[in-house]
Amino acid sequence: MGYYLVRETHGPAWDPARHRREQEGWEEHAAFVDAMSEDGLIVLGGPVGEDTDQDVVLVFDADSEEAIRARLADDPWTDTILAIASVEPWSVWVRSGA
Repeated sequence: MGYYLVRETHGPAWDPARHRREQEGWEEHAAFVDAMSEDGLIVLGGPVGEDTDQDVVLVFDADSEEAIRARLADDPWTDTILAIASVEPWSVWVRSGA
């Protein structure tokens, strides 16, 4: 297992007139993400910047990029409301003991 940074951006079905939690299928997407967190796959995640409608960064603890992409393929928002912009391995060199 290792850490990966996943950046997701607006997909073709993103409605700019609605905030993130008002997008079509929010409840299903949120449940899917919560399940990945409960499984320990997502360690941290959330929107980047002041505006919560911007890109999202997720920190995954996974075996491979392929495993992440396979899991995200089941997200009801993948390739519709959200699109995967990047998946990068992350070498953690500094960590707080807290």
